[in-house]
Amino acid sequence: MKFPGLKRVAPASVLDGLSTAVIALDQSLRVAYLNSASETLFSVSRKHAFGLPVAQALPHFSAIEARLRRALENGSGFIERELRLRRSGEEPIAVDCTVTPVTLPGPGLLLEMLPVDRHMRISRDELLLAQHEVSRELIRGMAHEIKNPLGGIRGAAQLLEAEFPDSEHREYTRVIIREADRLKNLVNRMLGPNKLPQMAPVNVHEVIEHVRQLLEAEASDKIAVTRDYDPSIPEIVADREQLIQALLNITRNALQSLDGQDQSGKIVLRTRTRRQFTIGGQRHRLVAQIDIEDDGPGIPESLMERIFFPMVTTRAEGTGLGLPIAQYLIHAHGGLVECTSRSGCTVFSIFLPLDLDDRRKT
Repeated sequence: MKFPGLKRVAPASVLDGLSTAVIALDQSLRVAYLNSASETLFSVSRKHAFGLPVAQALPHFSAIEARLRRALENGSGFIERELRLRRSGEEPIAVDCTVTPVTLPGPGLLLEMLPVDRHMRISRDELLLAQHEVSRELIRGMAHEIKNPLGGIRGAAQLLEAEFPDSEHREYTRVIIREADRLKNLVNRMLGPNKLPQMAPVNVHEVIEHVRQLLEAEASDKIAVTRDYDPSIPEIVADREQLIQALLNITRNALQSLDGQDQSGKIVLRTRTRRQFTIGGQRHRLVAQIDIEDDGPGIPESLMERIFFPMVTTRAEGTGLGLPIAQYLIHAHGGLVECTSRSGCTVFSIFLPLDLDDRRKT
């Protein structure tokens, strides 16, 4: 039996380099191949999926299994825009799906899927990075304008103190000097570290464990801190101290969101790898993803677009500097911090390139 419009599947090394998810099914609708992008999209390993019926290996396809079988029998493919693939207990994955008859050899199907939200996320990341750069330039300019008069004010107070050492007004000059120093320190904190990252191989889980211990020492008995690590993540090239600071800023933010609750709370520290992942318009072969998830009240929608701007906070005693500094530190490593939030689930995700050649380009 002949199938019109058949095409041969490209070499596996080529398909693994694609950001589009590609799955090949044989004449029994068993998985003959899936590329790295498919592993990432459906959270499945090719070793596990190979040779299994597609609905068993990838339960997302159970709802369209009959349609795939008809396409195989008729030798005609189809294109489905914004196809929603769902696995029980999980949010659906929306993809643009193209199904094409192929020779493997022997009749089969080639499935090509592009996540609908991929381009939206890339655009959002590019906007976030652009906002970060604008914010940094604004802070630098503001710091210059603030620190110059502060230096004059502090110097004048010191001259007054030296001129009248026994004056009854000495306590006022002390207040002026102390407050000038406090404002200078605040501006310096807004600017973040003034040195480049000292890059060296770092075990990401050793860093996270260090942060977890500090977090548990600060947390009340009502808050549980749990781990969900991917042990296959290789060492990353990073500044260990800056990475710890960024993680501390975000985890403490999660801890503070739970402190005001009467009921118990939970913080989850999770690590995963992402393949063929794009950060701010640049695609990387391999990326480490570190998630900090809490079950607190969530971030108000009105603040979501501004949480990485300095001085934006929901707490009266907060400075609004923790998240902007974390973003700055991760950005200095060629990475990015993203956030999704709803009531009962807020997730801050840190993305760091693992490929050394990719890092040198950033």
